[in-house]
Amino acid sequence: MNAEQELDQATRRYRKTEEAHEEARTAAIAAVVAALRDGMRPTDVTDRSPFTAAYVRRIARENGIAPARPGPKSSK
Repeated sequence: MNAEQELDQATRRYRKTEEAHEEARTAAIAAVVAALRDGMRPTDVTDRSPFTAAYVRRIARENGIAPARPGPKSSK
């Protein structure tokens, strides 16, 4: 196999895994939204997801999920 063929093959592999990663990311975001809507605490969602707390908050806001009210949090 020459250098051009190796490059073409590597590029195809990269694009295929890139698509799979994007599909997995989309599924993870949907699961985060579902968990938050089901009443799961953002801290627990963050602990169980691949995302940071800041990104979980951003996902919540982009999907119309209001911030938690100040004060004691439920233990749900």
